[in-house]
Amino acid sequence: MVDILAAYWGNGAGGSALAAVLLSLALAWFTVLALRLAAIDIRTRRLPNALVLPSYPVAGGLLAGAALAAGEPDRVTGTVLGAAALWTGFFALRLLSPAGLGFGDVKLAGLLGLYLGFLGPAQVLAGTVGAFVFGGLWGLGLILTRRGTASSTVAFGPFLLLGAAVAMLVPALQ
Repeated sequence: MVDILAAYWGNGAGGSALAAVLLSLALAWFTVLALRLAAIDIRTRRLPNALVLPSYPVAGGLLAGAALAAGEPDRVTGTVLGAAALWTGFFALRLLSPAGLGFGDVKLAGLLGLYLGFLGPAQVLAGTVGAFVFGGLWGLGLILTRRGTASSTVAFGPFLLLGAAVAMLVPALQ
């Protein structure tokens, strides 16, 4: 995402001030939202609809606007497909294991799919795998330090957000 933002700000391919501003706003929205949601989920084990649901049109509009302003309409399709893929996949996981995944995680996954889909299918996969790896490592750490067991519950939202952030920021994944 950093490379794309730099290209939008620069004079290179797709360089557009409007695209750069819109993508910057989308990333700022993600950052503020991620910090708030992670703190709330850790504290309450809830991802409030009041924050997640309004973020769909905000993030979608900013990302789509950036893509269209830069002359990259395929990125709009990617955002929609990324959101649909992650929402559907996490909804299936929720159906398979209702106690293992909350519906807030399903809604958050769809939202993160907008951002990751903007980048491409590889980032959708990397962000998803990253979330499970980070969550699994945290769970393993809890077990090894005897602060938890295999049946302990852990807020998964922060790991979804971390996986998405890493997939968006690590240049090797772009």
